[in-house]
Amino acid sequence: MADFLTKAQRSVLMASIKGKANKRTELVLVTLMRKHGLKGWRRHYPIAGKPDFVFTKEKVAIFVDGCFWHGCPLHYRPPSTNELFWIEKVKTNRSRDASSSRVLRKKGWRVIRIWEHDLKRCVWVLKRISEALAKTGSLSSQL
Repeated sequence: MADFLTKAQRSVLMASIKGKANKRTELVLVTLMRKHGLKGWRRHYPIAGKPDFVFTKEKVAIFVDGCFWHGCPLHYRPPSTNELFWIEKVKTNRSRDASSSRVLRKKGWRVIRIWEHDLKRCVWVLKRISEALAKTGSLSSQL
């Protein structure tokens, strides 16, 4: 189906859509951390890269990357329409993700990136988080 908007009109429309976060994937991790007594995290803490969760005291930043928006190597398939746009969009997102991670690491943060599909692997996700917290020496009240 042909797009009825010009490229400029489509750009304005897409720019007006302000997403706060991918609530579905984030809520899965919220539920998982609460269920296992993981405490001390904050959502949407205002630091570089806008991580989904941070443990401020331990300086651990967690990003939950959606398979579509961040170009998961296992699951991403570009839409069949406007394919070049989507390839560039995901490439830009991945570049921004790498840059955000670098900036945070330079500032002394541990960065964890979890793919949306990995949320099904609860034990593995919890292990990654607890290992990052343990490396800071602040796991005393965790898990």
